[in-house]
Amino acid sequence: MYIILVYDIASANGGEKRVGKMLKHCRKYLNWIQNSVFEGEITDVKLKEMLYVARKIMNEETDSIILFKSRDERWLDKEVIGVERMMTDNFL
Repeated sequence: MYIILVYDIASANGGEKRVGKMLKHCRKYLNWIQNSVFEGEITDVKLKEMLYVARKIMNEETDSIILFKSRDERWLDKEVIGVERMMTDNFL
């Protein structure tokens, strides 16, 4: 499946450390495209694994993760206005 993941970590109570940990963690599974935004192909098992650890990093009372899921990337239209931070195109 193809997902777009967005997280929001509250800055209070050690939020800066959680932001760094979440960034590092999500980059293991997905392409980092902008601050707190990731995209990419992922299996159901890997997604469950990623979210299991993410829940340990975040404070569910103050932080959030939003997932947009699609069966395939080709069903999404992506338009970037301005500078694209991370190119996700794969060259074969």
